[in-house]
Amino acid sequence: MTETILTRPAPAADAGPLDDRFWDLVEDRFRRIVTDRPEVGTFLGIHSGDSRLPDGSRDALLAEIAAEGDHLAAIEALDEAGLSESVRFERELQAHAVRRSLFDLETHRVWERRGTAMDVVGDSLFSVMSRDFAPLPERLDSLAARIAAIPAFLAASRSRLGSAPVRAWQELEIEAAGDMPTLYAEVAAAADGILADAESRRLRAAIDQATAATAAYADWVRSTLPSATDEWALGRERFDELVGLRAFDGLDSDAILAIGEEQLRKNAEGRVRTAHEIDPDASEAEVVDRIKSDHPATFEEALELYRADTARAREHLIAHGIVTVPYDERLDIIPTPEYLRTVIPFAAYFEPPKFDPSPSGIYVVTPSVGGDPNAMREHNRSSMSNTSVHEAYPGHHLQLSVAGRHPSLVRLMIDAPEFVEGWGMYSEQMMREEGFDDAPRYLLNVYTDAIWRACRMVLDVRMHRGELTVEEATHFLVDRTSFETSNARAEILRYTYTPTYQLSYLLGKVLILQLREDERRRLGPDFSLRRFHDTLLRHGSLPISFHRRLLDAAAAGADWALAVPPTMPGGRI
Repeated sequence: MTETILTRPAPAADAGPLDDRFWDLVEDRFRRIVTDRPEVGTFLGIHSGDSRLPDGSRDALLAEIAAEGDHLAAIEALDEAGLSESVRFERELQAHAVRRSLFDLETHRVWERRGTAMDVVGDSLFSVMSRDFAPLPERLDSLAARIAAIPAFLAASRSRLGSAPVRAWQELEIEAAGDMPTLYAEVAAAADGILADAESRRLRAAIDQATAATAAYADWVRSTLPSATDEWALGRERFDELVGLRAFDGLDSDAILAIGEEQLRKNAEGRVRTAHEIDPDASEAEVVDRIKSDHPATFEEALELYRADTARAREHLIAHGIVTVPYDERLDIIPTPEYLRTVIPFAAYFEPPKFDPSPSGIYVVTPSVGGDPNAMREHNRSSMSNTSVHEAYPGHHLQLSVAGRHPSLVRLMIDAPEFVEGWGMYSEQMMREEGFDDAPRYLLNVYTDAIWRACRMVLDVRMHRGELTVEEATHFLVDRTSFETSNARAEILRYTYTPTYQLSYLLGKVLILQLREDERRRLGPDFSLRRFHDTLLRHGSLPISFHRRLLDAAAAGADWALAVPPTMPGGRI
């Protein structure tokens, strides 16, 4: 693989003598991350490490914690007087991201309480399999080497687990290990008729060894269950600390819970009104059941409808001038790989790798969880439209396709869920406001999905403050959303190890709507919806409080705040 040239913003008009030092430090951290964690490099389109897996040991994880602390100290030590205004902003963003990383590594410590090796293995193989950045034989060569590294990686990863693993998390890892051979089989199938005999034998030998090692690893994880705990909640104090680190414009967990409960009430009332509009003589439950029953006969038909819905949404954006759609963005829509289906019960999106020569996004849709015969009800025709708006246009795919074009590696590596997921949810409402699929049956699904996300706000806070069990949370979700129980439980189990992520969806939408209203009020007749959208998207996946700071700085006359600087080459990797 050839070297990758990194990017950085061109010097600002008020460039400070320490600006380059800051960008050098950012690049040093970036190189460390993609070298130590080659699966991250693959995800970003840096393929020099595609044949490797990371060091799965506890010592490697502790070294990462130390390196993150050293980096934070180094950027904080830079004299502010030697930095331009724009680089001061980037430094604050970088410090925010690293503090969040350190909380996860040092305080939450999921890595010490849950086997996560299957996530790394699956993501490492999926990123190479699913992207067309190189000819298939070349990618299969990398895959063979990565698969050959799996036994050693799994053996090393055992050293990370502490004395009190979480039972539910370990059970998820056992389930993922059971699904992983299907991914190995997909690699083997892709190689049929492609590789020469010697290369084919090498790949199959690696798969056989990886399959045996994965089974042994699952047995080991199973052996940890007798000493496992059912305690996973952060507790109020640490949860509030995490909420503070997320920079939610001063909101604490009580305020977020109140917003969630209010949104749950308002959206439930909206769904009742809309159900009555659809059929005044039927109950809300009957109308919801009727809509969920209107689904394609097979998942293959549903997948084609998902593709058609995304195409319609994209054309609507362009025809109505709602937001700028880059001419060269690409999107693939595929079934969710089996190894991911227990953690992605509905749909998800994987962003375009910035450094690939022709980046494309991947939108995955899950046929079912555990072969649930009622799963197609979640792929009803009304819901598919809303899901495609959220995941594709103008949701995650468009947002992340535009965000990846910013030259700053700080912005590439920051991932504020309340903006990323909030933008997806905001898109659902905004597109109905702008006339896309705004008939009552579609609006019913908008309300249904908003109820789901309001439940996430309530559950995220209450579960991680230690106020609800998995069973109580599952019952709450089924009762408020009419989800099938298997899908609801899969959702809830994911919530247990991702505190503050699930609340980000609807909270982010609320914050974006408030930001839009503030800008509309400030600009009056000069407000442009398209300009507002373009401004947010091109500045990346920042916390919404940082987007607000940029808009406020621009209103105060700071020219740097909204202009995306030209890209210049940085170092190489």
